[in-house]
Amino acid sequence: MQLPIYQVDAFAHRLFTGNPAAVVLCPSELSDGTMQAVAAENNLAETAFVVNKGNEYSIRWFTPTVEVDLCGHATLAAAHVLFHHQQYSGSTITFSSKSGALYVRKDGEILYLDFPADAISAVDPPAALVNGLGIRPMEIYRGRDDYLAVFETEATIAALRPDMTSISKVPSRGVIVTAPGQEVDFVSRFFAPQSGISEDPVTGSAHTTLIPYWSKRLAKKQLHARQISPRGGELLCEDKGERVHIGGCAVTYLTGEIAV
Repeated sequence: MQLPIYQVDAFAHRLFTGNPAAVVLCPSELSDGTMQAVAAENNLAETAFVVNKGNEYSIRWFTPTVEVDLCGHATLAAAHVLFHHQQYSGSTITFSSKSGALYVRKDGEILYLDFPADAISAVDPPAALVNGLGIRPMEIYRGRDDYLAVFETEATIAALRPDMTSISKVPSRGVIVTAPGQEVDFVSRFFAPQSGISEDPVTGSAHTTLIPYWSKRLAKKQLHARQISPRGGELLCEDKGERVHIGGCAVTYLTGEIAV
């Protein structure tokens, strides 16, 4: 069976920035083993598998090693493919997922994810987290999937060189680190070796945790964020209460077919 595949740089204005994701369009859902094998073969942070369900699309996401329940950049990439390569005619796409209904709205060149907001609680940091980061955070929270470590300055975030062996022992999907930005409202990085990704370039789903935190701290509903990984990415964020909106651009890197 030949299936169309696209590779898209998400949260990017130009190629070779943002977060690359693969998008596979399927006539029906593939087996879990096949999807995991394709994701491992792609060896990208995420591969999204999309199936047309009539008025909506189902979507699932796989890293090279595990399935995840929510992925922002690969959902943005999937919407980009449907809008730009599959001539989707509406302004909003609905995806059904393991995290419930997700929406992506097109506004010019910007795509806005509409995702459920995360709820966080202050916790004591696990020893593996502090050892892995090499510095104790000012604040530490636990969300649905990740730990959120808050630091004082952007320079501290940029200078982190985590011990991925220690980080991989943290019982979570990954670890978000964040601080106030010098030119934007806040910056972040995301480390997830326990999910097969040492550092994710731009993590849309992490912003379901970051947006409620920074919205409350800065008393702002609309926020400008930057993930300061080596590739980097810009995100336009809005706190909508139980939901968050996460906006960004996307650029197609390749189109092709895979044989499964």
